[in-house]
Amino acid sequence: MHKLRLLHFFIFIFNIAQASILPENNQTIPISDKQEGLTEAQYNFVISKVEAVYRPIIQRLGFTLTINRLWNDPRVNAGTTKKGKELILNMYGGYARHLLITEDAYALVMCHELGHHLGGLPKKIFESGETGWPSVEGQADYFATLKCLRKVFRQDQNEELVSRLSIPTIVSEKCSRAFTTKWEIAICIRTSIAGLTTSAISADIRQTVPPEIRTPDESIVLETFEAHPLPQCRLDTYFQGSLCEVSSARNLSSEDEAKGTCHQGLGHVEGLRPLCWYKSSK
Repeated sequence: MHKLRLLHFFIFIFNIAQASILPENNQTIPISDKQEGLTEAQYNFVISKVEAVYRPIIQRLGFTLTINRLWNDPRVNAGTTKKGKELILNMYGGYARHLLITEDAYALVMCHELGHHLGGLPKKIFESGETGWPSVEGQADYFATLKCLRKVFRQDQNEELVSRLSIPTIVSEKCSRAFTTKWEIAICIRTSIAGLTTSAISADIRQTVPPEIRTPDESIVLETFEAHPLPQCRLDTYFQGSLCEVSSARNLSSEDEAKGTCHQGLGHVEGLRPLCWYKSSK
């Protein structure tokens, strides 16, 4: 009986574990007269846009999606958990009110949370020693730009939207090398800029210098890092995901695609997961 109760306890913990876009922090941004960041209408628009793409996908996988729109909650974070077949996203308004946030960056936040459920390996290891349901933080970041934002932005006027952005030269150059059509290049640029913004918010919360695309993290982990990587490492991950053209990789097996193996339009092998958080099992 004791072993049975212990098993039920571990199953319970296994299912209710939580994951989030940022480490636990005490930052809050309440609603005020001088509103920064997104408006409530923009916040709801972004959530509905991502939801419209991923709710049917999640349903086809046999799960249900619950999105808690917590606009009044001042926490600067977003989180997700899993209860049985229910995938739950908690989208706090505090993050959406951050001074640096954009609609695209908030879409990336939501994609990150979905990535904990859909991002695949590597996954977090719980204290019980069991492999948990959430993809590790770096993998959720990678999924966000590699797959999720690409799907979400697919129907947009991307070339027009990108023309309004301030784009670092290195982003234009690398996206133009990685893809051939203007439409694909525009999506690559757009997801890259969303990653730049989100990692800058991560740096702001950690009170560190903002990361730069030209200064990638050169560190190499001895084993896959499960927690939130440092902001520069996260930016590198977002950028690599943006550059990785999985959709046209007809010469790759589905197993390779699931692992995030990339095909580059001009033969450049970029886009692999950064070694500042990822350690291959090979």
